[in-house]
Amino acid sequence: MMHRKHHHIGTKIFQPENERQLQQKLHYWRFTGNRIVFTNGCFDILHAGHTDYLARAADLGGVLVVGLNTDSSVHRIKGANRPVNPEEARAKILASLSFVDAVVLFDENTPENLIRRVQPDILVKGDDYKNREIAGADFIRSRKGQVVTLPLLEGFSTTAIIKKIQQLQ
Repeated sequence: MMHRKHHHIGTKIFQPENERQLQQKLHYWRFTGNRIVFTNGCFDILHAGHTDYLARAADLGGVLVVGLNTDSSVHRIKGANRPVNPEEARAKILASLSFVDAVVLFDENTPENLIRRVQPDILVKGDDYKNREIAGADFIRSRKGQVVTLPLLEGFSTTAIIKKIQQLQ
């Protein structure tokens, strides 16, 4: 008999009000010797560039925690027509990836407060942030953690995908 594991997806998603469950999970991961990697983003239309980036981020440690912007924060950051997909759908898609261990929604414009709560060993952003200030980087460095920028897969962008779809209409 085949057992379905889709119920597992929901256990990887943490709403802001689930702070206690998130802290318990983080404590367990640390206790079992895992290095915690953190990254964040809107992940509005998941594409190969996202999955490549997330898989490489996950390879840096034992556990990958993804901070996911809520709909209201995406709207503030990206504009009136974004996000295309609602936060519940974006969270479920990210949580369905085997190399993503937790998806934590946050409503602020930056993940600074979430990073302070997660206290990851490694903070990861795309190399488009190489010459920009990375939220939480000073905090991570003060704790002797690593801040890593990863090269992004060329030719993939949510904005470009949206433009292409609009041209087809």
